Amino acid sequence: MEKNTDRHGQAQTQEKGLIPKHGGYRKLKTFQLAEVIYDATVRFCEKYVNPRSRTVDQMTQAARSGRQNIAEGSVDSATSKKMELKLTGVAKGSLEELRLDYEDYLRQRGLPRWEPNCPALVRFKARRCPSLEDFRQWVGEEVKRAKKETDPHGQTRTVERNKNAHVRTHTEDGDAGRRDVRESPCLSVFVANGALSLLNLCIYLLDRQLKAQAEAFEKEGGFTERLYRKRKEARGQKKN
Repeated sequence: MEKNTDRHGQAQTQEKGLIPKHGGYRKLKTFQLAEVIYDATVRFCEKYVNPRSRTVDQMTQAARSGRQNIAEGSVDSATSKKMELKLTGVAKGSLEELRLDYEDYLRQRGLPRWEPNCPALVRFKARRCPSLEDFRQWVGEEVKRAKKETDPHGQTRTVERNKNAHVRTHTEDGDAGRRDVRESPCLSVFVANGALSLLNLCIYLLDRQLKAQAEAFEKEGGFTERLYRKRKEARGQKKN
């Protein structure tokens, strides 16, 4: 069964031999998104989360699990559609866990979680960041824009307002020994909301990918069914 993907990253299959082509996960939109999410999460934890906190390990492992299980499921699809389904589900579950971690980070620090129509988020979605570098460029642009126009909460700045009113006056993670960000807007707000946007899209596409995989498995079966059909065809050819 040859595996292709549509523009949404959904799996599409057509039968071609006993061992179909497999492992083309790098072309999957879900894998590409998961890779950016993983890279961004590693950097986020390095910069904004207390290194002594278990959260660092939990977030990075959840991000890594999302990426790795998409890849492993694609490779295992050759001999086990059940395993592909299971691993894709594990990937989705890991990224759901990571999404909660980012939401918790914002909520516990009294930082805003942006609405879908937030201008900065609209600009982020339009970029379709294919890499961590693109993600970082977006953050840089939005920080410059925020300094000129608004604070991280969407409040319009005025000349009379204290120029530091829109920034946090303590370290991002509350640890006095960590990096002080008093000179710039709360960068973690941009990074966390950008990561949440990527997670929302990736989880949505993984859900569609799971449905496509389940339909293909129900219709065509897996390795055992292909083996049975091949043997049946071989017996029929011998009789003829």
